[in-house]
Amino acid sequence: MCVLETALEADAELLEFEVIRQVAGKHKIVEETLRRWRRKAQIDAGERRGTTSDEHAGIRRLKKRVAELEQTNELLKSASAFSAAEFDRPTTR
Repeated sequence: MCVLETALEADAELLEFEVIRQVAGKHKIVEETLRRWRRKAQIDAGERRGTTSDEHAGIRRLKKRVAELEQTNELLKSASAFSAAEFDRPTTR
């Protein structure tokens, strides 16, 4: 990256910081909150790299489903072990 590009990026970041500071002050919002909202909007719009809101929601759904399946799997293992123990018991007639 050349010096000019670095300087332009620094200027853009300073300008962005100033805009966020002014808008946050005007609307009585914490600057960091506004910055995070802006970053998330940029990601969702494809202007910035990162996990979009839709992707994040999908990941959360999948994690929940995995947890449910793991719980079901443990229940089935317990039921299987119980059934196996019942079949191995000697019968008294």
